[in-house]
Amino acid sequence: MTVGFILIKATSNYEHKVYDKLSKLSEIVKLHPASGEYHFIAQIETDSYDKLKSIDVEKIKSIEGVLRTKIITEPKF
Repeated sequence: MTVGFILIKATSNYEHKVYDKLSKLSEIVKLHPASGEYHFIAQIETDSYDKLKSIDVEKIKSIEGVLRTKIITEPKF
């Protein structure tokens, strides 16, 4: 299992809309508001890193108001 965190930056004035849409995604285990460069931290558990990237690109980045994302995951040694 791959546990990853996706940092999400939203367009100004879209934060609430983005949060509402993110909170409806079944792949997100936990969703936290944040302050600073990114507005949200989404925790996702998947079968693989490739699936994590797919969720980021196909589901999160496709939400209107999402400017950029950054994936943080556990290192595989």
